[in-house]
Amino acid sequence: MNKPKKIDSTIDPKRGSVTRKKKDRQFSRPSNIIFNPDLPITSKKQDIINAIKNNKVVIISGETGSGKTTQIPKFCLEAGQGIKGMIGCTQPRRIAAINVAKRIAEELNESIGQSVGYKIRFDDKTRGQTCIKIMTDGILLAETQGDRFLNEYDTIIVDEAHERSLNIDFTLGILRDLVKKRNDLKLIITSATIDTQKFSKAFDNAPIIEVTGRMYPVETIYMPFLNKEDGNGTIEDQGYVEAAADAVNLLLSQSRSGDILVFMPTEQDIGETIELIRGKNHPSVTVLPLFARLSANEQAKIFSRQVGRKIIVATNVAETSLTIPGIKYVVDTGLARIPEYSPRTRTTSLPVSPISQSSANQRLGRCGRVENGICIRLFDEDDFGARPFFTSPEILRSNLAEVILRMISLNLGDVATFPFIDTPVPKSVKDGFDTLIELSAIKEEKSHKIQKKKKTYALTKIGRTMARLPIDPKLSRILIEADRNGCLKEAAIITTVLAIADPRQRPADKTQAADQKHALYKDPGSDFITLLNIWNAVKTAEKELSSRAKLKKYCQDHFLSFKRMREWNEIHGQIIRILKDHDLQGEKEFTPPTGTSGMKAKEFEFGGPLYIALHKAILAGYLANIAHKKEKHLFSAAKGQQAMIFPGSGLFKTAGNWIVAAEFVKTSQLFARTVATIDPEWLEQIGKDLCVHTYSDPHWEKKRGEVIAKEQISLFGLIIVNDRNIAYGRINPEESGEIFIRHALVQGEILQKFEFMTHNLQLMDELETLEHKRRKKDILASEEDIFAFYQSRLPGPFYNIRTFSKFIKDQKNQDFLKMTLEDLQKSAFDGHELSLFPDTLKMAQAKFRLEYEFNPGSKKDGITLNVPAASAMLVSKNSVDRLVPGLFEEKIAALIKALPKKYRVKLVPVSEKAAIIARELPNEDAPLFSQLSAFIQNRFNFIIPANLWSDKELADHLKMRFSIRDEKGHEIKALRDKAVLNQFSATTIPQKNNAFERAQKEHEIIDIREWNFKDLEDFIIISQDKEFTRKGFFGLKIETQPDSKTRPPIISLRLFNSEQVAFESHCQGIKELFKLSYPDDFKALRKDINASSGIKQMAPFFNGQTKFQQSLFNLITHTLFEKNLRTKKAFELHAQTQLKQLFNTGQDFIKTFLVLGKEYQSCFELIQKLSFQHQKKEKIFIILTGLFKDLKHLVPENFVDLYDYERIKQLHRYIACTRIRAQRAVDNPLKEEKKALQLTDYTIHLNNLLTSLSKDSMPEKSQRIEQFFWLLEEYKISLFAPELKTAIKISAKKLDAFLIKLSTML
Repeated sequence: MNKPKKIDSTIDPKRGSVTRKKKDRQFSRPSNIIFNPDLPITSKKQDIINAIKNNKVVIISGETGSGKTTQIPKFCLEAGQGIKGMIGCTQPRRIAAINVAKRIAEELNESIGQSVGYKIRFDDKTRGQTCIKIMTDGILLAETQGDRFLNEYDTIIVDEAHERSLNIDFTLGILRDLVKKRNDLKLIITSATIDTQKFSKAFDNAPIIEVTGRMYPVETIYMPFLNKEDGNGTIEDQGYVEAAADAVNLLLSQSRSGDILVFMPTEQDIGETIELIRGKNHPSVTVLPLFARLSANEQAKIFSRQVGRKIIVATNVAETSLTIPGIKYVVDTGLARIPEYSPRTRTTSLPVSPISQSSANQRLGRCGRVENGICIRLFDEDDFGARPFFTSPEILRSNLAEVILRMISLNLGDVATFPFIDTPVPKSVKDGFDTLIELSAIKEEKSHKIQKKKKTYALTKIGRTMARLPIDPKLSRILIEADRNGCLKEAAIITTVLAIADPRQRPADKTQAADQKHALYKDPGSDFITLLNIWNAVKTAEKELSSRAKLKKYCQDHFLSFKRMREWNEIHGQIIRILKDHDLQGEKEFTPPTGTSGMKAKEFEFGGPLYIALHKAILAGYLANIAHKKEKHLFSAAKGQQAMIFPGSGLFKTAGNWIVAAEFVKTSQLFARTVATIDPEWLEQIGKDLCVHTYSDPHWEKKRGEVIAKEQISLFGLIIVNDRNIAYGRINPEESGEIFIRHALVQGEILQKFEFMTHNLQLMDELETLEHKRRKKDILASEEDIFAFYQSRLPGPFYNIRTFSKFIKDQKNQDFLKMTLEDLQKSAFDGHELSLFPDTLKMAQAKFRLEYEFNPGSKKDGITLNVPAASAMLVSKNSVDRLVPGLFEEKIAALIKALPKKYRVKLVPVSEKAAIIARELPNEDAPLFSQLSAFIQNRFNFIIPANLWSDKELADHLKMRFSIRDEKGHEIKALRDKAVLNQFSATTIPQKNNAFERAQKEHEIIDIREWNFKDLEDFIIISQDKEFTRKGFFGLKIETQPDSKTRPPIISLRLFNSEQVAFESHCQGIKELFKLSYPDDFKALRKDINASSGIKQMAPFFNGQTKFQQSLFNLITHTLFEKNLRTKKAFELHAQTQLKQLFNTGQDFIKTFLVLGKEYQSCFELIQKLSFQHQKKEKIFIILTGLFKDLKHLVPENFVDLYDYERIKQLHRYIACTRIRAQRAVDNPLKEEKKALQLTDYTIHLNNLLTSLSKDSMPEKSQRIEQFFWLLEEYKISLFAPELKTAIKISAKKLDAFLIKLSTML
């Protein structure tokens, strides 16, 4: 074993390593380099070698098929390069890098890893002696992290520069600066098609060498598939699929040899095209797909020799670098999926778009390499000429976050001044910075200079780590966060697979089977967990299965790409090593169960600590990719976008309300790919400074004792927290301090009371009550004044009761916050004026408390009369109409203004007349409107009918508000309508220890049969306080109705709330007590009535004998004995007086009825006889019919029950008048009609008056109308039978005067 050599400490170890590699390369450099003379570029070999030796930068424009990709690295070896450093050659794709390296090694008769090697992401096939290193452009960029000057290389070849990918442009930008700093570095830029002048100018007019390509001519045939005459043809119609299949079928039918290459924009199009071609069953034809995600076995078929002809249907992956042997024909749709990144929406769209001329020429160059070729373009020549010559550089349509991160890390200066070939647009640059800020990778550098023209950024600790990791910034951010959360192991597995092609395969002819197998891994809550499940399942299978072949079979059975699973495994291992090199050890670990089987994807129902930790880490990288469910499958994404979960996702039907996606891709619409359900509560913590906080509705919260506000938090335009209550003091101390004073101190909205507040509020309440009464806000200082008082005496803003209470406690006393009348009173007030607004309203039987409120529009505005429900009947409905003296004049003025103009104008000026009325109107217990009409008639000598007054349009404060209260003082009902009192007039609220109930128990007597109780007082005082005085009224009450055949009535002594009810009940009770006390006398009276033959004779006219005799008995007893007798002495005296004369009195009643009966029968029979005689004389018959009706109205069947005895005594005269009218009408009908006309108006008035009666009409009006009815009967006697003589003086003038009085009554 050789001993290791000692390294001289004076020698730089790195320098020593470079020297060793130089010797290794010199030793292993190929000695016999062979060049293919058939390749066009070989003819330019010496020119290119000389150019390399003599220039730092050489630009080679080589057409397709020229051999530039494989020959130029060998030219560099011939030029002496590849010894001091490697010859680095970049390729845009990994598949191209591998194939090119293999091809060059094959031409040098070597195997990969000797003088020729390749390096792609996570796969390095180079050694110390490697001279030519083929790599992806991304690898070269990653190496600039550790080797800023790329000292490992003495030559760099940028191949396929025409593709202008993001990595190519960034690489060219770095190299553009680097060639100026390294004199020994050679740079060669090659491409099939390139804007040579632009590149030459960018590199100080570097020399250009052009190499011709094709060895055989190619015929171009234009076969457009869109009909120009049909304006509806679009790319989305996919007519190009059928057109391409038709073109292939045409070529197969017209030729017998030569393979065909068909270019399609999407994998789906490839599948459909293959299906159409295979459907024709062409003999000896093999149809194969080619796209980036294709498995290695499938790719191998393309390059292998096949029996018969091959048809390759490919995406633009076959456009450059790859040379497919045997291609003679190309069918070009002229379309490709070209990524477009939108900085505004943060989405990458993959629209199917027309390719550029250079791309079309690249496709054309794929044929004609073995013999004459044919290229069929499925578009017309004009379309080709109108297309841009070059594809738009990717840097102009990409997210620049990774570029900017590396530039800041390498101190390459401002991105705007970086020497890009095409400078990116400002909005893309801004978006790149925004993305890095969102990832917490950079922060703005603060400058102490007063003026700073432009923002500068520096890497954060996280950003420095991200810059060292050779992966996408979002993925590196996820890994860093996962390390913190203790789930780095799982995150490394997931981020690795996100960096490569999806390992799941879904062959077009086995989609259902593939979906069933893939469903085994699907997690209902997270596609990321689904990927983790695939990894775990394959790893488990790997342990259980003993051989590589069996594992491969397992992958095939489950439709997993074995190659990609290996790639995933290898890259994961390299990622883990890289993470360890950067101190990301993943020391914290969870031990969760494998997968999340059965996990529900409902909001807040996630799969435990691993799920939370892992997805918080994922959010750290994909925070801008959150979305909120709007409808079933539709989500609102950031920046006002709408997206749908990709149908292939495991969450398509089970996603929660919030999701995070690995990417948003726009094809037919915007799709969220690789998604997971998240908890929105995580977002605020992770978003931190990116969250936008807005506050609304700052207000004082009495229960919490502090100023709070509604907080809304949005992230990228999505609301993640809505209307959360938050303490507002720290957010806005000044505003919070004002709110605290206004609500807590001025308005007293606090639970904890302070001495100074009690003092101040008491003063304020007194002054505020005066204002409410006078309905003028001119006494109490305004809230602004009170606010200013407190603000001037407090040292600083307070915004919660806790700190204020401590402040108060620390003070010696609270006098400095106590107000005086001088502080609170703005103006003086008149004591007499305030007396017009009493605190209580006195009634005859009680007094009730009044409450005042001056608050127009409020339900309580005006005066409220507090009425206990049990005392509703005690309220005088007439008294409340006058309100209180202080508002009576205003109410009268308002009532006058509400009158019809005809009457209103007679009371101007209104204020003057209202003052007179309010001052002089007597305070009587009568309806206000009746009093007003009567007073105005007497005082101002004109008539206003009482029914014209109306308070409907009056302001609320001019109508009394009635608040019905229960026994605890709680409001049951409140209305500005007196009718509410009727609803509770019979209400007796049961109460324990009720004063009225106690009085009832003390004074009431049940089953009285004689006067054996004390004399009765008019009333007794039940209770008395400030609110009202409650009275009780004694009266006898008949408990059961009398039934002479069974049992006598029961009479009790009861206590009543209402004086009127007590009076009526007592009078009836007294009559029954007489009947119980002196039964024989009353039996004799009934016997006399029943014995009268005259009574029996007239009874048939009036309800029959039994009812008529009973009615007569009731009339006599009512007239003689229904009296308000309240002492025993008065009762006995009345009995002695009336019973002694009862027989004679009874006979007088009977005689009166006999006279009436005789007259009634006479009139009845006369009208019947005359009507029969004159039934053919229409006029006379109508008059007689009318008189018969008058007779029945005058003396109805129940007249005994309707009229009192005094009216009945006069009935015979009125009947006689009707009889005389009937006889005289027959004798002279014209005269009858003439006299009847004098009655017509009065009859109409009578009917109108009867109609006007309502429940609100005053009792006096009903009595007056009845009086008018009898006056009309007297007037009829004066008109039609003056010989009967009237009982009083009567005339039309007297009737008119009576009607005027009636009009002033309600």
